[in-house]
Amino acid sequence: MNVTLIVGYRATELGIFRDNDERINIIKKVIRKDIIKMLDNGVEWFIFLGNLGFEYWVLEILLSLKQDYKFKMASFICFENQGQNWSLENQEKLSKFKTLNFVKYFYDFYRTPVQLKTFNRYCVDHSDGAYIFYDQENETSLKYLFKMMQLKDGYVIQQLDFEKLNESINDDY
Repeated sequence: MNVTLIVGYRATELGIFRDNDERINIIKKVIRKDIIKMLDNGVEWFIFLGNLGFEYWVLEILLSLKQDYKFKMASFICFENQGQNWSLENQEKLSKFKTLNFVKYFYDFYRTPVQLKTFNRYCVDHSDGAYIFYDQENETSLKYLFKMMQLKDGYVIQQLDFEKLNESINDDY
């Protein structure tokens, strides 16, 4: 897998509303282990969609590993006006996605649900696999993208879910 799509729950979908929430450290610990394995297995590109939460935490970890590993990062951002109504703090986080090796905007603003389906198809078609934080028992709009991934032949899905997080916590105690 050379090109990995990074996608997962937004912080608010996890009930996380502060950057100092202790659950973030647990999630980031698991992410770090997974990302290092991916890098050791030859992932060359990581693609983000510019969402806060899981994607942002992966971005932070990758930025911290930049000196030790060779890889590139891209942002595929669905709408140019994404985040315009966000707090200044969240807009600053979004701006980090806009400084990566490659940034592509798909639409100026939302018009129709077909845009989202087309965008999801493009993301899956331009990656070999995904690292996704998603649990089918805690469904969100990610279900559409996840289903698309599952239907693509040869698409490698590395999934982080709540069971894996709980196992990580239990391993520490």
